[in-house]
Amino acid sequence: MASLEKLVLKLRQKKQETSKLRSQAEKQLKELRLIERRSSSGLVSLDKKIGLEKEDSSDVSDILIRNTSQLESIQRLVIAAEEGLNREKETLIEAEQQVEFAENPEEKQNAEFRVNSIKTHIEDLEFEIKSRQKTAKKITEQVKINTEIKSKITSKIKKQSQSKPSLRESMTSSHKDAEKFENKLEKSLRSEEIAKKSLGKAVEKLQVLQEKKKKTAKRKAAAKRKAAAKRKAAKRKAAPKRKAAKRKAAPKRKAAKRKAAPKRKAAKRPARKATRKLKSKK
Repeated sequence: MASLEKLVLKLRQKKQETSKLRSQAEKQLKELRLIERRSSSGLVSLDKKIGLEKEDSSDVSDILIRNTSQLESIQRLVIAAEEGLNREKETLIEAEQQVEFAENPEEKQNAEFRVNSIKTHIEDLEFEIKSRQKTAKKITEQVKINTEIKSKITSKIKKQSQSKPSLRESMTSSHKDAEKFENKLEKSLRSEEIAKKSLGKAVEKLQVLQEKKKKTAKRKAAAKRKAAAKRKAAKRKAAPKRKAAKRKAAPKRKAAKRKAAPKRKAAKRPARKATRKLKSKK
C-alpha cells in the first residue's frame, strides 16, 4: 500500500514534468510559427512593395524619356531659330544698305518694306527662341525632379532587396526549428500520454486497495462492536449472581466482626491492670 502510494506520487510528478515540457514545446513552436508567418508575410509584402516601386520607377522613366525627347526637340528648334535669326540679321544689314544706296524712291520704298518685313521676322524668331527656352527650362526642372524621384525609388528598391535575404533566412531557420520542435512536441505528448495512463492505472489500483482497506476496517469495527455487545450481555447476566453472593457473604462477615470484638476488649484490660500495679509500686 505504501509503496503504491509512493508510486502514484512519483507518476503524478512525472506527469506534471511531461505536461510542463509539452507546454514549453507548444509555446516555443507557436513562437517559431509566428516568426515564420511574419517572415513569409514580410517577404510577400516586400515583393509587393518592390513590384509597386518598380512600376513607379518605370512610370518615372517613361516621363523622363518623354521629357528628354521634348527637351532635345526644343533645343533643336531653338538652334534652328537662332540660326535663322542670325541669317535674318545679316539679311537686315543688306536690306538697310539697299535702302541707303537706293537710286530712286520706288527702289527705296521696296527696300524699306523688305527691312520692315525682316525686322518683323526677327522679332518673331526672338519671341520663339525665348518661348522655347522658357519651355526648355521648365522641362529641365521636371527632368531634374523626376531624376531625383527615380533615384529615391531605385534606392528604396535596393534597400528592400537587401532585406529580402535576411527575411528569407529567418523564415527558413524558423521553419527548420519549428519542424524540430514539432518532433519534440510529439515526443512530449507521447510521454505525457504514457505517464497519464500509468498514473491512471496506479490510481485505480490504489483506489481498489483503499476500498479493500475500508471494507476490512469496517469488518473489524463490526467485530469489535459485536464482541463489546457480547461482553456487555455477559456482564448483565453475571450481575444478579454477584449481588446474591454479596448478600450471602455480608451476614457472615458481620457475625465474625461481632465475635472478634470481645476478644480485643479482653486483651486490652490486663494491660491497664499492669499499669496500675506499676503505679502503686512507685
